[in-house]
Amino acid sequence: QVQLVESGGGLVQVGGSLRLSCAASGRPLSSYNMGWFRQASGKEREFVSGINWRGVRPYYGDSLKGRFTISRDNARNTVYLQMNSLKPEDTAVYYCAGALARGLDVATTRGAYEYWGQGTQVTVSS
Repeated sequence: QVQLVESGGGLVQVGGSLRLSCAASGRPLSSYNMGWFRQASGKEREFVSGINWRGVRPYYGDSLKGRFTISRDNARNTVYLQMNSLKPEDTAVYYCAGALARGLDVATTRGAYEYWGQGTQVTVSS
């Protein structure tokens, strides 16, 4: 089993940037396709971005491509989410998730991911 721990959240002003990290332990990160989800207060958890175990074919949620960039470093067992031009509507708890890789396609639905981190809060102030 893999354990996931997010870090890098915080308070940032509109237009600012943050880089989230997700550190994996217990099993090699290279065994997993990885995703980032977020959940704003009172809303459903939504897909933000995903990347396959090889680090190719990144996927992004609607309207996020161009502002967010996902990457991974399997040697460091870490996945990153670079977030630029942040908006108040990006305020949420951000979760890292892992799905045992069975191919190169990345799932965009919450139920496809078996492992989750505890989340990190991102707050964008206007």
